Amino acid sequence: MQRTNPKLSIIITSYQNPELLRLCLESIKKNAKDLEYETIVADSSTGEQTYDLFKEDFKETLFIPNQKNKGFGGLVNQGLKKAKGDFLFIINADIIIKDNAIKKLLEFIEKDDTVGIVAPKLINFDNSVQQSCFRLYSLLTIIYRRTFLGRMSFAKKHLANFLMKKEQKLGNIFDADWVMGSAMMTRRKAVDKIGPYDKRYFMYFEDVDWCRRFWESGYRVVYNPKVKVFHYHGRASASRNAFSSVLFNKYTRAHISSSIKYFIKFAGKKNPHIEFNQGN
Repeated sequence: MQRTNPKLSIIITSYQNPELLRLCLESIKKNAKDLEYETIVADSSTGEQTYDLFKEDFKETLFIPNQKNKGFGGLVNQGLKKAKGDFLFIINADIIIKDNAIKKLLEFIEKDDTVGIVAPKLINFDNSVQQSCFRLYSLLTIIYRRTFLGRMSFAKKHLANFLMKKEQKLGNIFDADWVMGSAMMTRRKAVDKIGPYDKRYFMYFEDVDWCRRFWESGYRVVYNPKVKVFHYHGRASASRNAFSSVLFNKYTRAHISSSIKYFIKFAGKKNPHIEFNQGN
């Protein structure tokens, strides 16, 4: 139920897909009936169809349109500024809520003050599982994922570790270095301490950076596969042919550019997740 002073703020980032956005908003209405929440949509390169969506069907939603593409982090930050809730559920517009997932995540994070972020399992529409929890990147991770070297046995072992495949097979709740920003719940208290998404990233690595800063500030980042949501996910930057991809795929160029910014920012720093565990 939408409230003016809500316990939960649901922040949705959207970009030129009003059809998926409608499905997302409808799934929230259906699955959050028992919650006191507000919905905020921050939209990039807003078109006429998206404007009409809020004029006609979702008048109770706080709508933040933008003429230009603000980038994922820019949209999240717009939502964070407007949000009034003690807890914040940040999702992309291509997320479809199922089985009271929002309530389950909220109950989980409320019970443990050490949890700064909790993320659900992301499911494709064919019910296959998306990789959405990870260890921190190294330069080798980038190289193996973007070149033919990724087919080598030593690289496959490295990438399996990066993707936390061993942990995921067990099906248990566990801590991750970082989780995909497509769907994550956090608490206002932690965000006020850590700050918003880093503006230097236009696309990619914003979530890696943010999760890392949560660990640095003493908050855990948790992957909870007991809670599931659907995600219409397209890997626009994925390619094994690094040379042609850099030349012709703008998303690959953005990913590599953001990775460089990330590595420069955290050069010489240890993994804060490991340091957190050593101190506890």
